[in-house]
Amino acid sequence: QVQLVESGGGLVQAGGSLRLSCTASGLTFSTYAMGWFRQAPGKAREFVTGINYSGGMTRYVDSVKGRFTISRDNSKNAVYLQMNSLKPEDTAVYYCAARPGNPVVYGNLYDYWGQGTQVTVSS
Repeated sequence: QVQLVESGGGLVQAGGSLRLSCTASGLTFSTYAMGWFRQAPGKAREFVTGINYSGGMTRYVDSVKGRFTISRDNSKNAVYLQMNSLKPEDTAVYYCAARPGNPVVYGNLYDYWGQGTQVTVSS
């Protein structure tokens, strides 16, 4: 079966950095777009960034542009989220997700989801 496993979350001070990883199994990873979403307590799930199957197309929510970078390594079935200049408002559970085609902002259009990893940014 398909599994997406996130790692790399943790506690960091404002201004710090974290790198999240998501490793996939059970699917032809190189044919799937990947997305990162986040959900803060009491808030709706939010699209953060996405990348197409080849890595040639990315998109970001405005609040993370210039601070976060998504990348992928199809040889390792992995997608990464480098998060710099973290802010307290970035605190959330971060999820990776997979879908055929291009990355989109609507979570209900993704077929597979990971279990999430907690990111906490202290002020």
